[in-house]
Order: sequence, then C-alpha cells, then structure tokens
Amino acid sequence: QVQLQESGPGLVKPSQTLSLTCTVSGGSITTAYYGWSWIRQPPGKGQEWIGTIGYSGITYYSPSLKSRTSISRDTSKNQFTLQLSSVTPEDTAVYYCARSPRVVFTARRDMYDYWGRGTQVTVSS
Repeated sequence: QVQLQESGPGLVKPSQTLSLTCTVSGGSITTAYYGWSWIRQPPGKGQEWIGTIGYSGITYYSPSLKSRTSISRDTSKNQFTLQLSSVTPEDTAVYYCARSPRVVFTARRDMYDYWGRGTQVTVSS
C-alpha cells in the first residue's frame, strides 16, 4: 500500500518561500512510469495542479505558477519537495501530494491513484 504524507510549516509570511515535503512509503518515486505531483485547493475554490516530478526526475510546472515553483526530490529518502517563492495570501490553500500511474498535468482526482491527506498552509503576516 502506497502512502504519501505532506509535511511543512502551516504558516508562511508574505514574500517568503513556502516549502513542503512529501514522504512516500510503500513504493519508490523512481519506479517507471509514475508521476508525483503537488496540487492545492484554496478556500472556496477548486483544485489546482501546481507541478509534477516524473519517475526520471523531469519536472513539469503549471504555466501560471512556473516562475515561482520548484519541485525536487531526494531519492535516498524517497521524498519530493515543493518550493513556492514570493508567496501572497492568495497562495493560502490545502496542499496535497499525489501519485499518478503516468505523468499528468491536471488536478483531476481520477487521474491519481494515491493522495496524501493534505496540509493547510496559510500565508499571513
């Protein structure tokens, strides 16, 4: 059974960098052909795809967030990390990590087979 767990600070100040880690158990993040994604849901809004790191380490980002987003991985720890820079209150959301059977560029839930529980991140001074 694959499990994903998000971790990181729940409160970030405006203009700072949001950093979250997803720890994966029960499966390797380097196994072909899985994609490992970050998705968020702001209050009262739908889910938004942020970006994906594929099993080979190639990264893909949402065009609207690309200039502020970086996704990396630590294969020795079986973790992947999201960094979102220059945050504003509009970045307040529940952030999820998720696995898809192949690399996808969407927040559609049916494209993913495993999800973390999500972590609330609030951007406020």
